[in-house]
Amino acid sequence: MSRRVGIVGLSEGNGHPFSFSAIINGYDDAGLAASGWPGIHSYVRQRDRSEFGIDGLTVTHAWTQEPAITSALCSACRIPNAAPDLATLAAKVDAVIIARDDYESHYAMAMPLLEMGLPVFVDKPLTVDPGELTGFRRYLESGQLMSCSGMRFARELDAPRAALADYGPLNLIRGAILNDWEKYGVHLVDAVFNLTPAKPVAVTALPARHCSLAVELDDGLLLQLDALGTTTRCFRIDIFGERQHSTHEIVDNFSMFRRLLACWARGLEAGAPPIPPADTLDSMRLLMMGRRAINEQRKVTPDEFPL
Repeated sequence: MSRRVGIVGLSEGNGHPFSFSAIINGYDDAGLAASGWPGIHSYVRQRDRSEFGIDGLTVTHAWTQEPAITSALCSACRIPNAAPDLATLAAKVDAVIIARDDYESHYAMAMPLLEMGLPVFVDKPLTVDPGELTGFRRYLESGQLMSCSGMRFARELDAPRAALADYGPLNLIRGAILNDWEKYGVHLVDAVFNLTPAKPVAVTALPARHCSLAVELDDGLLLQLDALGTTTRCFRIDIFGERQHSTHEIVDNFSMFRRLLACWARGLEAGAPPIPPADTLDSMRLLMMGRRAINEQRKVTPDEFPL
């Protein structure tokens, strides 16, 4: 059975409504070329036709804050219905993707949908507010809600995920990304903690012109996570073990998004959490810890954000 999916957007600088919808539905070349997202148009054009489509999902309705953007999204991604408002969209679909990364809007938009019983995927980061995370928790645990970064599924990290023991004891994992910690730090967090089961015991802000954090883990591993602010494209992970080390530039957005959407579809089919709820809770807590460490320039521990 193919579920009718509603796609919700748009937040500044975030083209996920277009990329996610194109991966699920396929795309109209002229429509996507005219959409204002040349980077997305470029990378989807490089994929084989067989790579489009997610079993069990069809985007049938779209809504954004601007009718012109909604119309462009429908034209670009073969979405047959432009909803006039979120309530109308919710009444017509089986599941919703909130493809916006302005986390301040997530709780107000997602909770009415969740309370209606609709499964919801919320774009990263889910929230940086402890009270909102508490409200979301039962939906994460039931499998009705999923939220994560696509970098959790980065193809470029497949090799170390499969053979991390070959590195020997790990001494350091370093991650660097463009833009700010609050919106983009989740990329690093979800990528790194899909490599190691260790848990943070402290986060300390480092002196730098950008947001730089040292994260101590319970197995002795050190993470250095850097949100570089305004810079050229940068999604990079470095792994240092006693026997080997490696560097990974994350560039394949299409594959990570396709894997993310397929994971969500499997969770919908199973009626169970597609990723461990504790992973999402831990990721959001680390974002909050990092935010406080940066703002207050001190060491922050997990007990400041009890789950």
